[in-house]
Amino acid sequence: MEVAHAEAGRSAPHGTAVVAVRQTAGRGTRGRLWSAERGGLWLSLVARPGRTEAPEALSLRIGLALAQLLEGLVPGLPTVGVKWPNDLMIGERKLAGVLSEARWAGTSLQWVVVGIGLNVSNPLPRELAGQATRLLDWDPSVTVDPLVAPVVACVSEATRDAGPLTTAELNAFAVRDVLTGRRMRAPVIGTADGITPTGALRVRSDSGPVHEILGGVVTTAG
Repeated sequence: MEVAHAEAGRSAPHGTAVVAVRQTAGRGTRGRLWSAERGGLWLSLVARPGRTEAPEALSLRIGLALAQLLEGLVPGLPTVGVKWPNDLMIGERKLAGVLSEARWAGTSLQWVVVGIGLNVSNPLPRELAGQATRLLDWDPSVTVDPLVAPVVACVSEATRDAGPLTTAELNAFAVRDVLTGRRMRAPVIGTADGITPTGALRVRSDSGPVHEILGGVVTTAG
């Protein structure tokens, strides 16, 4: 992602992509470490959206597009769920993560670098057993190289717009939403109740009011 930011600072156009074979300092949301060994797709893309009113919705828009793409590319892949704010899931296991980092000049969005970490055939750390999955678990023939071009094209198209999610996107998210109806311990206590057009998580408190959360780490009660 640092390389992509540097390229963006040198006026790299929308859709410029940087792909790593392996990362030694992969990171996820809020600086968490991300295992990025050989065999996974580790991609960062420079995005210069035309609309910028709802940058927080961008990761969800990308997640929806990638979920649909992967189901079409990988035979036998089950429904890919989207977990707010930036994860792709199969059941309770994480398949991929999306990390969006914006650069601003005052109130003007200059660019966004979108990081994609997709488990393909890479080894998974023992400590992630039961928490992560990879495409290889569903298609023994899958490899990284054929996925690069379609994933780059998919992310490039999805990031042309950082405006609010459309009604069609909200409906598509509802089908793939892995949190709605589940009890939340964080970022606030309550029951997940979908998302807003700007990408906020709705959490209904036990006393009735609905909180709209734009960022945070999700912890469910089960």
